[in-house]
Amino acid sequence: MHTATTDQTPQLPYLAGLNLTGRRAVVVGAGTVAQRRLPRLLNAGAAVEVIAPEATPAVEALAEAGELVWHRREYRSGDLDGAWYAIAATSDPEVNAAVGAEAEQQRVFCVRSDHAAAGTAVTPAVGEHDGLLVGVLSGGKPRRSIAVRDALVEALRTGTVDVHAEPVAPGVALVGGGPGAADLITVRGRRMLAKADVVVVDRLAPRELLEELGPHVEVIDAAKIPYGRAANQEVINRTLIEKAQAGKFVVRLKGGDPYLFGRGFEELLACAEEGVPVTVVPGITSAFAAPALAEVPVTHRGVAHEVVVVSGHVPPGDPRSLVDWPSLARLRGTLVLLMAVQRIEQFAEVLVQHGRDAATPVAVVQEASTGAQRSLRTTLAKVAEEVRQHEIKPPAVVVIGPVAGLRGA
Repeated sequence: MHTATTDQTPQLPYLAGLNLTGRRAVVVGAGTVAQRRLPRLLNAGAAVEVIAPEATPAVEALAEAGELVWHRREYRSGDLDGAWYAIAATSDPEVNAAVGAEAEQQRVFCVRSDHAAAGTAVTPAVGEHDGLLVGVLSGGKPRRSIAVRDALVEALRTGTVDVHAEPVAPGVALVGGGPGAADLITVRGRRMLAKADVVVVDRLAPRELLEELGPHVEVIDAAKIPYGRAANQEVINRTLIEKAQAGKFVVRLKGGDPYLFGRGFEELLACAEEGVPVTVVPGITSAFAAPALAEVPVTHRGVAHEVVVVSGHVPPGDPRSLVDWPSLARLRGTLVLLMAVQRIEQFAEVLVQHGRDAATPVAVVQEASTGAQRSLRTTLAKVAEEVRQHEIKPPAVVVIGPVAGLRGA
């Protein structure tokens, strides 16, 4: 007599999208597991109720903001009456089992955070891209689900998988590319680039991102090299408008944030006057990112309660300057100077002249987040000399104030 053997393949759940808008969803437990599950439930429009005697600060904040209802007590039988969906997320397996049993009786789909197979629903590894929601289940192998989810989202983001069944509507997106490194652009910024027909790019925008563009994408160099050749702003504005009016989706890719000394609002106004729709995607500004990457906090408790970001594209005393340098000199907090390297001696002199201590710490960070990043620590009295000595060149961010004297471990 022969005994047949079969390989047991895990049975995969039925994958479905639930419409929970306005429907009661009960989460039992308010620890870190519940904290991870709540945002997506709330984004789905569910009427969320949390049952737990204690909660993490994040869950408590959601309750205080009115985004969910928190019942500050232990779970008890009957709590799932009228629920459409439940999550048992306590640290007590017996409580989770009781929630699961009631859910079974009430025919409410329930996720068990401690024992997935004992629940009637499973939370997939979820990712989003450009209005798409990707969910992956792998039969009890969560790390595999996460790996596949990440690979799919990355393929969507880079355009390896083409999801644009219809052409993207013509218009302009003003995208902040961040301080320089390609992986410091926002997720939304990369989504805009994946849709682009035309990219009008600045010199300070992340150059590596251009390599990801498809061969059909037209790249227009609008480089503005400090104190050298420059593309006229009116020409840039006209280029954005003409390309969009020709039926193209145009991404204006800038370094940093488009609205921080980036002339982004000028470009928005020009497009608006011609009826061209504009989407603004904020970016990580180098004013704060560069110091952070050089281990300089622009604020620190007990050290600086103010941060002022100043453009250094014109010197003190220039009729075009809108900066009140005497007032800045009297401040005790942090000054962050952008586009200031070429005139650093003038800026240092005017600050000392109007009251800033010559011994005030200064940090200068060049080409932050790139392979060429370097920085120096000095004082207001010595910064001009040391910038020349170390041949610091733009782009660089200058931080003036006590925070520049702080040191990490």
